[in-house]
Amino acid sequence: MTASVLLLAGCGDAGELRSAGPTSTAMGPARLWPTLPPASAAADDYGSGKTEVVNGITAKGDDIHRVNPVDVVRAQEAAASASPSPSPSPDKVVGLDDCGTKDSAKCPVLKAYYRDLTGDGKDELVLGIRLPKRQLAVRCYKFEGHKLTQVMGTSDAVVSVEIAGRDVILRAVADLPGYEYRTAWSWDPHQHAMLPTRDEILRTGPPANPTTTPTPKPEPASPTTAPSKTPTTTPSAAAR
Repeated sequence: MTASVLLLAGCGDAGELRSAGPTSTAMGPARLWPTLPPASAAADDYGSGKTEVVNGITAKGDDIHRVNPVDVVRAQEAAASASPSPSPSPDKVVGLDDCGTKDSAKCPVLKAYYRDLTGDGKDELVLGIRLPKRQLAVRCYKFEGHKLTQVMGTSDAVVSVEIAGRDVILRAVADLPGYEYRTAWSWDPHQHAMLPTRDEILRTGPPANPTTTPTPKPEPASPTTAPSKTPTTTPSAAAR
């Protein structure tokens, strides 16, 4: 009986609650300008929600692993050249003739990656395409209704591309020194496209060109060396 009481007392001391300190008072959202009329048109976007069928590209059993990534980009470039567009696209791919030759290192189509981004158990094709002016286009493709469809397309001064779970995360150069843009693209089953669900600007380090320069502190004198004293002798004292 005594041993049981001692065990219960020991368990209570180890798991007792401790205060985390004072917490800030919860404040509800305050709506600003409640009489502001709704917008009449949507803001300009950068390709989110737009899909494109790639004509002429098929694969047995809709297996996207059988698709040649360079053929996909060539088919899209051919379709873009044939369309009556008033101005050339800023995402025009240059150097496709170098793909599959001895100068294949200059091919703008990078290594293809495959990952199930929609959760349907089938892989999607993720392509990176080098563009002029050090831009990178990132595109995702999947088969829908036996047609190869581009379900994501964006381009930027990309620093890196990652896949976390089912999200494609792009890091891009920001206008502010020491910051970067980070955008997570996720599959939206209603739109049947990858949408930029999280878009943020993050601090990555100190500014490249700081505006102020710290003033250097004077170095303290060494305690082992004492300043030499100059004798204050006059000519008469020296003669004596």
